[in-house]
Amino acid sequence: MAKIIGGITTSHVPAIGRAIAKNLQQDPYWKPFFDGFVPVRKWLAEAKPDVVIVLYNDHGLNFFLDKMPTFAIGAAPEYRNADEGWGIPTVPAFRGDAALSWHLIESLVGEEFDLTTCQEMKVDHAVTLPMALLWPDQQWPVRIVPVCINTVQAPLPSAARCYKLGQALARAVASWPGNERVVVLGTGGLSHQLDGERAGFINKDFDLSFMDSLLTDPTWATQHSTHQLVELAGTQGVELLMWLAARGTLGAQVQALHRNYHIPISNTASGLMLLEPTA
Repeated sequence: MAKIIGGITTSHVPAIGRAIAKNLQQDPYWKPFFDGFVPVRKWLAEAKPDVVIVLYNDHGLNFFLDKMPTFAIGAAPEYRNADEGWGIPTVPAFRGDAALSWHLIESLVGEEFDLTTCQEMKVDHAVTLPMALLWPDQQWPVRIVPVCINTVQAPLPSAARCYKLGQALARAVASWPGNERVVVLGTGGLSHQLDGERAGFINKDFDLSFMDSLLTDPTWATQHSTHQLVELAGTQGVELLMWLAARGTLGAQVQALHRNYHIPISNTASGLMLLEPTA
């Protein structure tokens, strides 16, 4: 059967793409952020995953406010990026895994998750930037399955529902008859707010407590409603729902092989974790 060998959680703000395009990796402002990915790349080179399930939120490239699914899964043979207006160069297309995607879809629907299935799908910076941070040459040695979670338009799925989505994804992967090695990538966050009276809001104490909870008490964040999470982490900080879903795929116990926290990058708190299931 297929096996989830690890989970990675990281930020995805567009400014990362501009920094990559301008070769600012060693700039003093950016260096603490980019240096954090070196151990993760080493682990990936040794672990050699076949598939990455990317949990992310769309920012208007594929879905817009007139049609915003709560959960959507790609079932396409490839996924392309397009110009989002941020001044970020587009990246080469990602190979999909349609057979695995359909298996995940059927398994999740069987567990009463109502999904939007996408046989054509564009992916935005929430997918492309984390992937480019993990594989800077952008040669993509893996196939991807994009899983989109609505963190944009109310009502949002609850933290508990997102954690359960991760658990259901893990069961679906375990029931796949192939022998693929799977990494789950949760993108977004951590605390940040880009507009309104609290523009520039960052909550370091909450961020660090949340990161700790993914190791010691993974359902800790589910005590909060989505409104409370917005209060604690900012309007865009609620993207931590993708981190929570990724953690749900990893089982009861994990170990942190690497973690990094840096503020700010573009008025955003940046977190990075590499987690490996231990049970």
